[in-house]
Amino acid sequence: MTDIRTARAAELPRLTTLDGQGERNDATAAYLTDLLAKGCTRPEWCFVAEDGDGKLIGNIVLWSRPGGEVPSDFVLFEAPWNDRELALRILRHGFAAAKGLGAEKIGHVLDGPAQGPQWQFEPETRVSLYTEAGLRPARDGRRFQWLAGSELPAQDPRLTWRSLSELGEKPFVDLLERILADTADSLLLEDVAELGLRGAAELILKDMSDMEHEPEWFELGYDESGDVAVVSLPARNPSYPVIGFVGVSPGHRGKGYSASVVARGTQILIANGATEIRGDCDAGNVAMYKGFESAGYVNFASRREFSGAI
Repeated sequence: MTDIRTARAAELPRLTTLDGQGERNDATAAYLTDLLAKGCTRPEWCFVAEDGDGKLIGNIVLWSRPGGEVPSDFVLFEAPWNDRELALRILRHGFAAAKGLGAEKIGHVLDGPAQGPQWQFEPETRVSLYTEAGLRPARDGRRFQWLAGSELPAQDPRLTWRSLSELGEKPFVDLLERILADTADSLLLEDVAELGLRGAAELILKDMSDMEHEPEWFELGYDESGDVAVVSLPARNPSYPVIGFVGVSPGHRGKGYSASVVARGTQILIANGATEIRGDCDAGNVAMYKGFESAGYVNFASRREFSGAI
């Protein structure tokens, strides 16, 4: 009989190890060590499946932003993929634990191809399990990366920048509201449906403000006529610096400003010590995809996002 339980101290940070996958085993252990150190998870949020011989054959770890009391996501999910019933038990055990901590919904990201830090093999089996457990696709995304040593993206002389510390929040929320009015981003559309345009705009700024940043990093870009054209919200998440949110006002699209905003955020982060920067966008956001590429970023992975009530 397989037992699903909280991981013991001696089982952290390795949890489930896969035969012949030393790189993966080392990477997932390092990732969990980092999450524990940053307060994105806790030992009591780490669960393992133990078979009758005492071998760990699966696991699931709950995740929050640093110091969060309520988990919002799960990570490092592993199971014997040929045992669908057990895999679902592990998933549902994690969901029940998250609900007991106050979560009303839970999210997860699936990166492909399989790579660090989570090394998510068997992607289609995972998707099938997520669906059966009640999760649904929330976004089909693309991931981009800039590394030190790459060419620095050129700055756009057409734009003049003013920061959050100078302007205050209202002009940022005003522009974000206009951007959301005709966004094609699936995640943002969900927020608009739930919260309305103003509420969704306020949520973007709040979520970005919850990440590590300085107020001077958040900026609005003004064109040569003095009209606000773009918003740039770079920050650091628990793992690396990110081009957190990029937006172009509807009246200024088609002018190449997506690349301009990525370049500006990149410059800010490099000036504050970044040697690797990442950014995501919806697969259907062609302008943003081209913006990352024009700024010298490489599309290194896909990212499917899932969410569901628990």
